[in-house]
Amino acid sequence: VQLVESGGGLVQTGGSLRLSCAASGSTSSIVIMGWYRQAPGKQREFIATIATEGHSTNYADSVKGRFTISREDAKNTMTMYLQMSSLKPEDTAAYYCNAEVLYGLGYPPQDVWGQGTQVTVSS
Repeated sequence: VQLVESGGGLVQTGGSLRLSCAASGSTSSIVIMGWYRQAPGKQREFIATIATEGHSTNYADSVKGRFTISREDAKNTMTMYLQMSSLKPEDTAAYYCNAEVLYGLGYPPQDVWGQGTQVTVSS
């Protein structure tokens, strides 16, 4: 599985952005996908996840009500989105796409990461 993010950029406080994560390869092996972010000098933190089964979602408290995760599944491809609204300067970070991949029974799940996309919110 390979992941490629896009959609980052510079936005003013209160603005909106939509991030995309295009997955390719053995996408049928993806169990769950998610977004994480890392600000300079801080640890990478969880933002949201969406499961393959039922597309159930989970959000960090810091983004609930402002961010929406979604995904589109097609044959051999999968695209995940993060719609971000009411952005704040503290949302400034590099945003990473993640997929938990289960290649087969008896194998441990593997984490796959994208290269990241920068989001900067100006005050």
